[in-house]
Amino acid sequence: MAMKRFWIFTMLIILPLVLAVGCSDFGKVDQGRAVKFDKEKRVVTIIRDVKNDSQNPEYTHLPPLNYALPDDPGECGPEPKVGGRMKIDTKAKQITIFDPASQNFKTIDYTLIDQKDNVDKNDPLVYNSAEKKAKPNPVVDRDKKTITIYSARQKSLTTFSLPPEYFALPDNTWDSGDEVRVYYKEAGKASRFMNVSKTDIYKK
Repeated sequence: MAMKRFWIFTMLIILPLVLAVGCSDFGKVDQGRAVKFDKEKRVVTIIRDVKNDSQNPEYTHLPPLNYALPDDPGECGPEPKVGGRMKIDTKAKQITIFDPASQNFKTIDYTLIDQKDNVDKNDPLVYNSAEKKAKPNPVVDRDKKTITIYSARQKSLTTFSLPPEYFALPDNTWDSGDEVRVYYKEAGKASRFMNVSKTDIYKK
């Protein structure tokens, strides 16, 4: 019995140390939405999904995280499309964007013009079957002061209006950046980079 207790005690001491060493060799993974990409320096800036749930993401981690992409093309997926939209809440009639100037989030109330639910990604409203590609999204109409956004995850097509000052912002403010996954061992330096939006069935 004493020998059995000794081995249990030994395993309780040694096992965590072995696991800690092993985990440090495997590195870490970050996943989030791309809000900036410096093509010259090959550095992507992401807002981490704190829930890591593709169907119910929560892009709320600040400050944004910067990662240098791998030099090896074999370890690097397609370059990311960037966007400022973190969330569109069709029930609360609010849109949350990342503001590069303040490096913070901004939640804006919108005035609903039209909303269609249960819109599949192949619906003629959002998909051009003749050209076999998705229609432009988002659509920013500066004359009418309206923005139309299709969310494939939420299956919603929403048109809303905002105060005039918001139409001075670039169109990709209202677009969702690609979902990307970074594997790294050294902080700020990706060993592998995957553009999840362009390689998985995951849709934003």
